Amino acid sequence: MSINYRKPVLTDIPQMQAIVEKEVEEGIILPRSNDEVATNIRSYIVAVDEDDEILGYCALHIHSMRLGEIRSLIVKEGYRHKKIGSRLVEKSIEEGRELKLKEILTLTYMAQFFERLGFREIPKESIPEHKIWADCIKCKYFPVCNEISLIKKL
Repeated sequence: MSINYRKPVLTDIPQMQAIVEKEVEEGIILPRSNDEVATNIRSYIVAVDEDDEILGYCALHIHSMRLGEIRSLIVKEGYRHKKIGSRLVEKSIEEGRELKLKEILTLTYMAQFFERLGFREIPKESIPEHKIWADCIKCKYFPVCNEISLIKKL
């Protein structure tokens, strides 16, 4: 199977939302409205098969001139453990370097996955406040969060 990585288009949003629906319901990934995804469509990268079916995606959200965040990482069930997630993160890191970011943050329940990609754990207290109030407050587990915060220096 051939997998390509590309920037999504607005007509990809329904397929993107369908892939992430279960994880949103479980509270693993924050819910994002179609309008929010559309507003941030340039932040995303999608993995597609030869029929252009979306197999996974993630976003590189920019917080400041020095800090970005990998978020909304998802790979469709049946396609996990095939390095698609790793490649999505690597592509986002490449984009962060091109943008001259200094660090990329992530909040995750899968710390070992990100550690294999060069991220290291940091205290949650070091996360910028605007991240907490812009995103974390939407989480059904807020303020008692079990996610692990990690960062990668670029």
